[in-house]
Amino acid sequence: MSATTSTPAVEVVCALRDKVGESPLWSASEQALYWVDIEGRAVRCHDWATRGTRSWDLPERVACIALRDGGGLVAGMDTGIFALDLPPQGPGSARLLQPVRHAREGMRFNDGRLDRQGRFWATTMVRDMALAAADGVLLRYDAQGLSAPLVDGLVTGNGLAFSPDGRTLYLSDSHPDVQRIWRFDLGDDGVPRNRTDFADMRPLPGRPDGAAVDADGCYWICGNDGGMVHRFTPDGRLDRSLALPVSKPSMCSFGGPDLDWLFVTSIPPARPATGYDASLDGAVLALRPGVRGIAETVFRSQAPTQHKETA
Repeated sequence: MSATTSTPAVEVVCALRDKVGESPLWSASEQALYWVDIEGRAVRCHDWATRGTRSWDLPERVACIALRDGGGLVAGMDTGIFALDLPPQGPGSARLLQPVRHAREGMRFNDGRLDRQGRFWATTMVRDMALAAADGVLLRYDAQGLSAPLVDGLVTGNGLAFSPDGRTLYLSDSHPDVQRIWRFDLGDDGVPRNRTDFADMRPLPGRPDGAAVDADGCYWICGNDGGMVHRFTPDGRLDRSLALPVSKPSMCSFGGPDLDWLFVTSIPPARPATGYDASLDGAVLALRPGVRGIAETVFRSQAPTQHKETA
């Protein structure tokens, strides 16, 4: 089957617009969509039944989130991995689980996602992308704490996703100088091995940003700056592209009651982009791609805590 490009019907999740929208995350137990505004230093939650949206301000940039057993979220922030408690009423709080030692000043966490075993994976990056500094790494956080770097040399690590059986890890680098997607074999020990090229995004519209895997094992990735979401088969073949009304889609994730909605966060461009709807820049979009996703796992660690209150 050859690749096709289509323009799906798109809904806007809520009226909010983010500075840097990222990390959409569906909570089946709450029937709600979470996501973050990195530069807005906020976590948001949209209730599917009531269509109401809440936001919690945080003391640092929050880049990526995952569900936590017992409620709340796990998050990669500027200075480490945090547990977020987000009550229905009142302010949220962020409790440091483990600090991170970055390679240099001006770094933060970026993309992150749980694997099928409930381990939290996240990349780090230098915030100033103009430096093109390859000081970013891929880390894993689990019951043993934060791992040593498992992949290094990343400029803007992105595209984390896992195959349905949990045996394949996907990772991209979305920096304009790289624009590659790789796959790794992932064993029970949580160590990625046998890195191979999966896709070169340079000939395609958009840089490879955040990603998700559907129930068929296909890999969906946002084409940032290209207004697209691309779907690759497990053997690395592009078979679908979806055109969006925003130029900078940043991350996608499956959700909704039947896991048949694809949610896409976005980022306002530095300069207006021709051919797109500027009123939707920074919005969270929802569309139905005709396939289902996989339910999110839950972070299941009893990891030691540093007991440092940050909010």
